[in-house]
Amino acid sequence: MKNKIFIIFYLLFFILSCQSKPGMPDSDPDQIVTDKDKKKNFFSLISGKKEEKILAPAVPQKEEEPAIYSLTFIAAGDNLFHESLINSHLTNGVYDFSPIYTEIKSIIQNADLAFINQETVMAGESFGYSGYPAFNTPQSLAKTHLDTGFDILNLANNHAMDKGASGLKSTLDYLNTITEFTVIGARKEGQSARIITKNNITLGFLSYTYGLNGNALPKDNPNLVSLIEKVKMEEEITSLRPLCDFLIVSMHWGDEYMLQPNKTQTDFALFLSQLNVDLIIGHHPHVLQRVEKLPRPDGKETLCYYSLGNFASHQRERERIIGGMISLTFVKKSTGELSIENYGIIPVITHYDRGFKNTKIYPLYSYTEELLNAHALKNLGSGLSFEFFKGVTDRLNAPIIKSDPFALLP
Repeated sequence: MKNKIFIIFYLLFFILSCQSKPGMPDSDPDQIVTDKDKKKNFFSLISGKKEEKILAPAVPQKEEEPAIYSLTFIAAGDNLFHESLINSHLTNGVYDFSPIYTEIKSIIQNADLAFINQETVMAGESFGYSGYPAFNTPQSLAKTHLDTGFDILNLANNHAMDKGASGLKSTLDYLNTITEFTVIGARKEGQSARIITKNNITLGFLSYTYGLNGNALPKDNPNLVSLIEKVKMEEEITSLRPLCDFLIVSMHWGDEYMLQPNKTQTDFALFLSQLNVDLIIGHHPHVLQRVEKLPRPDGKETLCYYSLGNFASHQRERERIIGGMISLTFVKKSTGELSIENYGIIPVITHYDRGFKNTKIYPLYSYTEELLNAHALKNLGSGLSFEFFKGVTDRLNAPIIKSDPFALLP
């Protein structure tokens, strides 16, 4: 009997040993049975018990963070070139306006996109360079804008046809040779809307003006300049809204030199918010007006800057030498969430010495007492002071930015 048990034991061991000969596996490598496993199987056979496998606890998978995209944005107000501003920058027959912008150039260049309301046409020398009331600025200003860092030039304002339709068309022809520019508010032909995509964020732009200083649009091109007309505006905004992440509308509106927006401005701001516009860039009053957030039907808010005041000009009242630049960041997540963050205003001072010399635009945060005392208005009993500047900024209802907001960004 003992011999029989031994023979059975031996045969089983022999069979299992034959199966464990090395060779190329026919199955998945993860299914290869090791010698250790075979021994466990063998003892299971003779004991009649099944080997229990202990499973390791499942490791929870980490959810991927949504991708976040951002686009920094700057917008400046009225760039209004009076005759004294033109003449004071003529040297050896060349108009060089670059010194005006040296002190704010780094801010503009550090932004991903920068907007300016170019209040005057640049029709060319044949139309005659001129200031108020019918402006025409040398075309070299456009190259200065490009070098300063501006990307978006608005032409929808009351001075757009100071040199007639032909002067505006000449301006557009020249600007079209600078491919880096996006021109809004006026066009020789085509649609009014402009779309810019950068950093995986799409911005849609439209621009409108209240009027053209009594000039009529040509009958053969009534779309040469975009006017504030509710029916047309609603049609264009509604068409553009689905095509962009953020919709921006530039509005040339309001009463000149008034420190508060009028009812027409506030009514149109509500109208635009009901169309889910994200940002309103206001200009024309030549003075700073407040910033406001308005509720939208989609549950978000419209950010409205009623007036950015002057940027470059030789106007001679203290309220008109302090303007502002919009500063903000558009943010988009891969989940589809959109927001405007870090919004505020950078106050700027248009400085010029006696005789309208040494014109420069300074951010208020870098303007000094020495510069203030040298300003042409300081000695004219204007009440120009840092206390006055603070009074202006205190009523804006917006965060006041006191350093370059984009200097440390990658």
